[in-house]
Amino acid sequence: MSGERLDGRIVIVGASLAGLRAAEALRAEGFTGSLTLVGEEPDPPYDRPPLSKQVLLGRVGARDVGLPSRREVDADWRLGVRAVGVDGIGRRVLLADGEPLPYDRLLIATGTRARPWPHPAEAALDGVLTLRTTDDASRLVERLDAGPRRVLVIGAGFTGSEIASVCRERGLEVTVAERGPSPLVGALGGALGALAANLQRAHGVDLRCGVTVTALKGNGGRLTGAEFSDGSRIEADVAVVALGAVRNTEWLAESGLAAGPRGVACDAGCRAFNMYGIVTDDVFVAGDVARFPHPLFEYQMLSLEHWGNAVAQAEVAAHNMVSPGPRRRPHLTVPVFWSSQFGLNIKSVGVPTFSDQVLIAQGSLRERRLVAVYGYRGRITAAVSVNRAKWLEHYQRLIETAAPFPPEPGAADRPVPSEPVPSDVPPPQVLSHGPTVALTGHLPDCRLTLVRHD
Repeated sequence: MSGERLDGRIVIVGASLAGLRAAEALRAEGFTGSLTLVGEEPDPPYDRPPLSKQVLLGRVGARDVGLPSRREVDADWRLGVRAVGVDGIGRRVLLADGEPLPYDRLLIATGTRARPWPHPAEAALDGVLTLRTTDDASRLVERLDAGPRRVLVIGAGFTGSEIASVCRERGLEVTVAERGPSPLVGALGGALGALAANLQRAHGVDLRCGVTVTALKGNGGRLTGAEFSDGSRIEADVAVVALGAVRNTEWLAESGLAAGPRGVACDAGCRAFNMYGIVTDDVFVAGDVARFPHPLFEYQMLSLEHWGNAVAQAEVAAHNMVSPGPRRRPHLTVPVFWSSQFGLNIKSVGVPTFSDQVLIAQGSLRERRLVAVYGYRGRITAAVSVNRAKWLEHYQRLIETAAPFPPEPGAADRPVPSEPVPSDVPPPQVLSHGPTVALTGHLPDCRLTLVRHD
């Protein structure tokens, strides 16, 4: 079709999930030009979710989680090299080895990295670890295999809670420290956070909420324990810092793009904004590093650290990079994520943090088998299932059509759901781990729905 841009030079910075899927989608769209992928890690793209689950349990090797290719991408892979800047005027990506990479279109998919322990001397102690890469997972598995006396997990978000679950399944003593009122509260709110707290304690976790780790102690360069803000101390051989993620945007500081700690701002078509709020037409963004508006959530800017979002957004970005304006499409996928911990399968659709009320529509907290539905200003914005995922597709359609909250009783498989209660989503500054969904931006007084063409 006239107007398609199927040749030229495309550079993708970020050779992980979003970068790989975007490259595949570009070729599937018919792009025949030069394609280069730049990745700071030396390894080919791999799957990160198994690192905190199957890999730590020893069921899968840390080097056995490579992402399968859907198609041949015929690309120049620059692995083990870091991008250090973008020259927007000259249309070049600047690499740490000094080589500039010219581009006609650029996709930024640099994702996130683990937030380090803030005190460098303590972070350097032998036994203080993070979990983000395959190398991180290999080191942590080695320590867990050695049978430490106690593992300290700092931060009770999804990663921290999954690590704690693995430790208990391995029979290891584990202490979890969380500044917020309960585990997972920053992602799921107070009601399910209380369920997570009870669950961890029932499985023998020494869970300490409302406290911070004030110091990691060592002897001879090795970790020996930690001190807490309430004056207590523990001995520990291993400390896993699970304080959330840092978006990889520092390399864009002189690029002129709207890049900062919350990510790279873009429109719903994945086109990056420059620092003056003007949309570019040659720079696109996808994955964890992107901040984009979503009409279902009142056009707030969303930053998502979820596997499914990275895939869907990469495919939209790739399509729009080679398509003329009238054929471009928006990234309006409803966020979906999941976690497995302490024998529970937790799945979510929508944005639970974008809520003011929640009710248990099916099941109960006591049964630990339920569906919680979240609402904001009278409309359904999210649903979270615990060992009851079959209903999530139904609630996704309610979210997409801006259905009223609370939902009709007939929508559930029990006659009378619970009464709505405040969702108790705390502000991010009271959490140790940081939310996996961040919402910032304007709140226009309108309500949009999505039309699905099935």
